[in-house]
Amino acid sequence: MDDTIVIVLAGGVGERLSPLTKERAKPAVYFGGPYRIIDFTLSNCINSGLRRIFIAMQYKSLSLSRHIRMGWSVVAEELGEFIEILHPQKRVHEHWYLGTADAVYQNLYSIEREAPRHVIVLAGDHVYKMDYAKMLRYHQEQNASVTIATIEVAREEASRFGIVQVDAQDRVTGFLEKPRPDVLPEGEDVLASMGIYIFEIDVLTRALEEDAGRQTSHDFGKDIIPSLIGRVPVSSYRFYDENKKAAKYWRDIGTLDAYFEANMDLCQVSPEFNLYDPEWPLRTYQGQAPPAKFVFADHGNRSGQALDSVISAGCIISGSQVAGCVLCPNVRVHSFCRIEQSILMPGVRVGRHARIRRAIIDRDVFIPRGALIGFDHEEDRRRHTVTEKGVVIVTREDEPFIGDISEEALRVEAEADRRGAEGR
Repeated sequence: MDDTIVIVLAGGVGERLSPLTKERAKPAVYFGGPYRIIDFTLSNCINSGLRRIFIAMQYKSLSLSRHIRMGWSVVAEELGEFIEILHPQKRVHEHWYLGTADAVYQNLYSIEREAPRHVIVLAGDHVYKMDYAKMLRYHQEQNASVTIATIEVAREEASRFGIVQVDAQDRVTGFLEKPRPDVLPEGEDVLASMGIYIFEIDVLTRALEEDAGRQTSHDFGKDIIPSLIGRVPVSSYRFYDENKKAAKYWRDIGTLDAYFEANMDLCQVSPEFNLYDPEWPLRTYQGQAPPAKFVFADHGNRSGQALDSVISAGCIISGSQVAGCVLCPNVRVHSFCRIEQSILMPGVRVGRHARIRRAIIDRDVFIPRGALIGFDHEEDRRRHTVTEKGVVIVTREDEPFIGDISEEALRVEAEADRRGAEGR
């Protein structure tokens, strides 16, 4: 792998994930509890034996830069390994990154200094497991100049992807960017580009230099790949999933609803995406936090419980019910709450008697006593962002609706507090 460089594109705005991307780049958004989205791509790299990695950042990169610095010092620099952040250098022009291809073009100087033979271009905002070393071997066996990772998708979903057309030997013969289904050949499935590319360095350099001189969107899928088909050997590599499930798992978590559903799947008994495979470890920054804790076991009054949920380190469920939720590190849920099918980002505090359903609570949000989220659609839409499927997004600027607390609930609370004060 010494002749291979990886560049991870992590500068995306992630507008469709707003307001979660208001303060952070899309690859820095939390997923599955302690992880950030970029951790899955970087874990794939390390598990594939690739340890010479550039990460191109641009949009609101502080959170992501800090995460990489604190959590990804896993390489041996004395052996020539590195994970290095690349901000726009403006070496070749005065613009910020104009597209995915321009992000690599602006950093050709840094790439060429490492004298690679192969360059692997990856997106930092997808969730999947993949051994890039297998793809690299395939690329070499095919004597390809470019190899594109592809995955089968249903024909009706083609308009969401770049669609790759291949011959019987999986040589790429055409590329259609987000086509209408009626322009595609008959059949149930089509091959979609995963945004994962392997280039021979000379082919990549020449293609980027040519693209820089044209009026294009400077995008790999829209411009670079179509310009190379028919000029150099381009191969398709069928995605081999290291997730070890019946259905291949690759998610471009591009919308809030998709993000929510992918997290909720992790709470299932047998989720589509396996976080627990010791043969494919997933790395991230893990702060010094104590184990999760569930306190109070007053039968019929208050009991700290979490069912069908992913609970991260440092969380305390204090006399409340949590069901079907993903809790990131250091979440505190106070007594007499009920939280269902929700994602709570790090540092969230939930006051007593709050009820939350089908919501995403952003980092460090305080949910006040008696708050009702996900129960009154009119109030939710007036106060928060609500997705097409009714998921409520709560940020620090929001003021949740405060509902009434019943007299019986107040009586139970007073009795529980009295017993607590008496040490019973």
